[in-house]
Amino acid sequence: MLLAKRRLADLWGRSLVTKDLIRSKTCIGGGSIATFTSWVLLCAPVPHSRKMGTVEIDTAVLADGAGEPQKIKTTDERSRFLEVYSQLKSELLADSKIFQFTPESRVWTEKMLDYTVPGGKLNRGISVVDSLRLLLERELTEEEYFLSSSLGWCIEWLQGYFLVEDDIMDASVTRRGQSCWYRLPKVGMIAINDGILLRNHIGQILKRHFKTKPYYTELLDLFNEVEYQTSLGQMLDLITTPEGEVDLSKYIMPTYLKIVQYKTAYYSFYLPVSCALLIFGEKDEAKFEAAEKILVQMGTYFQVQDDFLDCYGDPAFIGKIGTDIEDTKCSWLVVQALQRASEEQKNTIKENYGKKDPANVAVIKKIYKDLNLEKVFEDYEQDSYVSLIAAIEAVDSSPLQAVFKAFLKKIYKRQK
Repeated sequence: MLLAKRRLADLWGRSLVTKDLIRSKTCIGGGSIATFTSWVLLCAPVPHSRKMGTVEIDTAVLADGAGEPQKIKTTDERSRFLEVYSQLKSELLADSKIFQFTPESRVWTEKMLDYTVPGGKLNRGISVVDSLRLLLERELTEEEYFLSSSLGWCIEWLQGYFLVEDDIMDASVTRRGQSCWYRLPKVGMIAINDGILLRNHIGQILKRHFKTKPYYTELLDLFNEVEYQTSLGQMLDLITTPEGEVDLSKYIMPTYLKIVQYKTAYYSFYLPVSCALLIFGEKDEAKFEAAEKILVQMGTYFQVQDDFLDCYGDPAFIGKIGTDIEDTKCSWLVVQALQRASEEQKNTIKENYGKKDPANVAVIKKIYKDLNLEKVFEDYEQDSYVSLIAAIEAVDSSPLQAVFKAFLKKIYKRQK
């Protein structure tokens, strides 16, 4: 197995962090034990069983880093994808010429990675694998699977970086059904540097596994440009809706579309497909242009869904508490409300939008209900689907059409 050759076992051979184990007071050879709440870095031999998603790893790791190869039970695509995460994380946690870890820094980094990178739906990352499979119209070789998964994880690392920083800027409370990373005890504003670390991990992964590939330069340019676009989208979002200030003149559709296209569409939709096209060896610039046009439109639709779910979704189901109203966000819902509201309703929105008090939030939601925005969204969703299907079927490549349709199928009428 290729993954075995790449020494997946190094994950625990070089750094073993176990959760919910009783703290040990001694260590073979008199070594130290670094702790981070209930996480413990162990130097002594211990039987170990850990679950990450549906991957179960059983191994015994010795004090000198030696250990038996991991036995990994793979039951589905997500599990197999998570195996690659384990490999990449193991490499990043290993000492190198660039950085020599202390026990404490290794524990911190591993917990930070496990908390911020693999906890989401992983749709962006797995989409690279799925897209390459559809482009090739066959099952992937192990090498192709590893490379596409690695790029998929680079996107998940990028997502983790964006979310860590975004949660701080928005003073968010929960993310993916748990407390935001920065809100954990002992983390706080250290999370800012953790986000920067996440972004820099991407360059290390690309250098290790893609430096000899003919498309390496294109990959670097792609990730840099998409990060730049996303940062500009975030900036536009923040300066359009500064906290404590409501300027309804800024809440217009052209501004909204720019925010969502740059903040969401490029990295969530265009980036995964572009990565797959590069591995595939695509040279036709028209294919990339078609991908950009269709996937940015699809990403816009996705963000409109997100705005809708922020207000109408169940926090227990979607994994976060919606705060767009409290955060004065230039949301699709408020833009639509302002297009339809009477002068009296507009004044009410101005008086209540951006307030933290649940009573003010309830007033805004009542206006949304009075304007029947749920029906407006349903109509928008159906129109978007019809428009996207027409654009996809106009593409002169059946494999690329299949890629676009697979993306659309994942998000059409999603509930989280």
